[in-house]
Amino acid sequence: MIRLALPRLFNLAAIALLAVAALSGCSAMVAQNPSTPLRPVNAVAIGDEARVMLAGHDVVAYFTQGRHALGSAAYQSQFEGVGFHFASAEHKALFDAAPQKFLPQFGGFCANGIVYGIPWGGDADTWLMLDGKLFIFGGQGSKDGFLLDVPSNRALADRYWADEVAGSNSIWQR
Repeated sequence: MIRLALPRLFNLAAIALLAVAALSGCSAMVAQNPSTPLRPVNAVAIGDEARVMLAGHDVVAYFTQGRHALGSAAYQSQFEGVGFHFASAEHKALFDAAPQKFLPQFGGFCANGIVYGIPWGGDADTWLMLDGKLFIFGGQGSKDGFLLDVPSNRALADRYWADEVAGSNSIWQR
């Protein structure tokens, strides 16, 4: 009886360790899901800041300079519990005056991933301006896939985001 109980005890301990290991990565979910209306977001912890959008890339630079640029903690703002870094004081002022204008679509997650119901991180250097809105992608292949049928892909992504991520069915909200 003792011989049978010992392996079973080890199995239970192994399962418990696996569960702890699996849940230890959940701090990223907290960073990506602040308890504010702006969620989920493609945000990471940088220094003392728990949630920094797009790993500190300047969201205003896409609109004003037509390129991605890494922001600086010297120029930062908070909006809806998420930190934003900017390359200049001018960009910070523009964002502070109208933050909604500069927010990336789908929380900064890969727009093509959202088409397929997969909210995964986007790369700040692969992006598209479309109808005055910023779309981030997970890489050039993902952007190319989205560009194959922009109207259909955008409609699918918008519907998924509204119904599943921001809506009442959202696993993010559970």
